[in-house]
Amino acid sequence: MAVYTIADLHLSLDGKKPMDVFPGWNDYVSRLTKNWNALVTPQDTVVIAGDISWAMKLEDADLDFAYLDRLPGKKLLLKGNHDYWWSTRKKIETYLTDRGFSTLSIVHNSAVPVGEIAVCGTRGWLYNAETPEDQKIVNREVGRLTTSLKEAESLGLRPVVFLHYPPLYDDQRCEEILNVLKEWNIRDCYFGHIHGSQAAKRAVVGEYSGIKMHLISCDTVQFTPVLVR
Repeated sequence: MAVYTIADLHLSLDGKKPMDVFPGWNDYVSRLTKNWNALVTPQDTVVIAGDISWAMKLEDADLDFAYLDRLPGKKLLLKGNHDYWWSTRKKIETYLTDRGFSTLSIVHNSAVPVGEIAVCGTRGWLYNAETPEDQKIVNREVGRLTTSLKEAESLGLRPVVFLHYPPLYDDQRCEEILNVLKEWNIRDCYFGHIHGSQAAKRAVVGEYSGIKMHLISCDTVQFTPVLVR
């Protein structure tokens, strides 16, 4: 039973917002499908760290979620900045159940046990947040991440953190999120949001303050799920 992760699928199978218009994204759904099927088995879990579907409302996401549900493995979904369809936990879970999307579930103020690890995380927020509104959001995201980690602790499992926003980028840092990662002695942090080869060069990957940082946005990993363990 393996755990994989990937972020920023940006699905739009209704054709309203195709990603193929961007450099490097040509035929990306077919490429993602091929790579996913070559790696992931029905017994595996894939953590999708945000920007999953361009749908504006849950009911508009049927085609995208049906596609994900057909792919092998269990999928754990986290919110990204473009997941406008995201609603309350109860509404999302009811929607997934009513549609019969049995392989999909969300990580939201929670931790999910997968073998010897606990999948933890939240969306995160901008590493250069300066306005009072930004700071309010940062504080909320810190609370959600802390709640997730406390649940992992109660399960007695090693937490692995997945964020949508990177906690640091180039010379900018979201100190509040980083402080939580350090406080909880997190060994691995996976994040997305960053696109394009030039932007990816500025992402901080590898070890930082004892934490291994992993960039997993779809185009930077060649539309291939990344092995976590």
